[in-house]
Amino acid sequence: MQPVKILTQTLASLADEERYLFSLNDLRTILPELSYSAFKSLLARSGKNGLLKRVCRGIYLYPNVNYPSGSVLYHTAARLRADYFNYLSLETVLSDAGVISQIPLNWIAIMSSGRSSIIECGEFGHIEFVHTKKSQSEAASQISYDSHNRLWRASVALALQDMVYTRRGTDLIDMEAIRELV
Repeated sequence: MQPVKILTQTLASLADEERYLFSLNDLRTILPELSYSAFKSLLARSGKNGLLKRVCRGIYLYPNVNYPSGSVLYHTAARLRADYFNYLSLETVLSDAGVISQIPLNWIAIMSSGRSSIIECGEFGHIEFVHTKKSQSEAASQISYDSHNRLWRASVALALQDMVYTRRGTDLIDMEAIRELV
């Protein structure tokens, strides 16, 4: 059977609304016998024919299932940094809580034990990872798991502390709304 047919059938059987993102390693295990160059060619063809959509370096979306389009950035971030301590914070959490006057569109900010970086995800937006030295045990009382987004989420108080810690502008924050929430 041709590699593209094997990939198509395997993805069709594996993918659903929960599992629609695949890393390069996930895809590589489907066809381990292909050479690296043949595998890269297969990925390029799969992108052109609509079988896969590249989200960012190393992460591909299978678009033929009913996936939660508003969660792609969050789920991608969880896949990219699965080996690190990460939590949604900064403007993302403050915007969701309604205490910041500008809503970041297609941009999420995550505190991470990994290094700082901005990951461009094409049409889906950007993921900003901001390094923190804070350990999971230090943050435990101020984070909760957001199962919809598959990431830990800071409390409003912790997001505000992170804004100060990272020296981000706080002039757009409605401090009165913060006092009501904290």
